[in-house]
Amino acid sequence: MNKRVLLGIAMVTVGVFVLASAYSQEDITHIDHRMFSQPQRPSAIFNHDEHNEKAEIEECNECHHVYEDGQKLEDESSEDQLCMECHELNDMDRRPGLMKAYHLNCKGCHLKAKKGPILCGECHVKE
Repeated sequence: MNKRVLLGIAMVTVGVFVLASAYSQEDITHIDHRMFSQPQRPSAIFNHDEHNEKAEIEECNECHHVYEDGQKLEDESSEDQLCMECHELNDMDRRPGLMKAYHLNCKGCHLKAKKGPILCGECHVKE
């Protein structure tokens, strides 16, 4: 009986990941924070299309970057991957951990552009 339950749970889990990856970036309303076992804040609110339109972002690789040998590849994009496919919870060598990667990419861009939210509660809004 226990093997059947575990098999059922495993199948449902795989199904959820398959369905989640099937949805395009345009459907995103919140940053995926499933990898964090005990998040301190709610998931950051992020409407992909609205954000890109307001920020006038036309190229996917502005956010969905690819690095090789420590250099950002300007003509490559990772929009078909989840951030957690490259970024683990903790820093690995020169690759920042997932939370740091989100903050460096998102907040870093907001600081550089001098617009957009930079305080915790501006992105991580309690619903």
